[in-house]
Amino acid sequence: MKFISFLIIFAGMWLSGCIPVSAQEKLLGGDISLLPSYLEKGTEFRTQSGRLIKRPLRFFRQQGWNAMRVRLFVDPEKAPSSHKGEGVCQDLDYVIALSKDIKRAGHQLMLDFHYSDTWADPGKQFIPNDWLQVDSVALPDTLYQYTRHCLEKMVKAGCSPELIQVGNEITFGMLWPKGKVDPMKPERWSYFCQLLNSGVKACREVCPQAKIIIHTEHALDSAATRSYYEKLAAYGVDYDIIGLSYYPMWHERLPILSETLNMLEREFPQKQVMIVETAFYYSHENDRWAKPSQYSEYYPISIEGQRQFTAELVAELNHHKNVTGLFWWFPEENGYKNTVTKGWLNRGLFNNRTGRALPALLELKKFR
Repeated sequence: MKFISFLIIFAGMWLSGCIPVSAQEKLLGGDISLLPSYLEKGTEFRTQSGRLIKRPLRFFRQQGWNAMRVRLFVDPEKAPSSHKGEGVCQDLDYVIALSKDIKRAGHQLMLDFHYSDTWADPGKQFIPNDWLQVDSVALPDTLYQYTRHCLEKMVKAGCSPELIQVGNEITFGMLWPKGKVDPMKPERWSYFCQLLNSGVKACREVCPQAKIIIHTEHALDSAATRSYYEKLAAYGVDYDIIGLSYYPMWHERLPILSETLNMLEREFPQKQVMIVETAFYYSHENDRWAKPSQYSEYYPISIEGQRQFTAELVAELNHHKNVTGLFWWFPEENGYKNTVTKGWLNRGLFNNRTGRALPALLELKKFR
């Protein structure tokens, strides 16, 4: 009878979308935050053979994906126009609509709080425009109230996230300059962790089943990564998963990543690790940022080079039992017959020239 009761409870959790990540297989997916903008433009996504993909989210399910990541900005209308041209548009209404589609397609949802009106990354963590006059004493509560408000609206809309990132690539803190830190220095860590715990508190209260991710991007530096998460432990930050960005053009060769993953398993054995962002170039065509020969130290900038990187990354991650998730950044990029973005990055999983799926997509299946 106990076994039957367990099955009934398990089935109910599955149907409600609230099953804990730890009870499932590894998560494979991508940050597909710009997908609605492409679909609104009538963008054609095609298989490798050229067949039209009518429902991209269901197509990804067929490729073995079971989770999707979505970024959330505080007020993207206040982002610089150049950033809007790069894909900054995800306000709460946009995110709720996309998240409902993600859930309907059978994926788990990872919500990525940027706590900014625009891109938040290691080089910029801008305080949202509406928070600029908030003093340091009140800022943690402002972050708490905002986080709680967003999650309550998502729960009410029926799209509760299974995973939540409290901040995006926050190796050097967030809400600069107030919450800026250095992993190797002691200054301002108490305040930064107060900010983190304010966000986490809201997540635990509104979405108690969700797993909390703290996301950094210094996988190339094992010592700095260790120091960072040691400081979180020292200041009592409550979280479940260590999230890493890993891009070979910025974070060195795979053996360097392996060293960091081994360290995390050894020093933080109770924490899962997920690669919440990765990608690599297949071209530099129509790319405003990269020079033709740039970033080709480890893999050729070609469709085959992207496939080779993906195959080697998946093989490496499968050697680490603490790694439970892999997410490709901006897989939906597709410049075929549209101008959704100003320029191309050429790091997605569809060819900007033809709209066809790239071979790297098939390699990702092997992670699960």
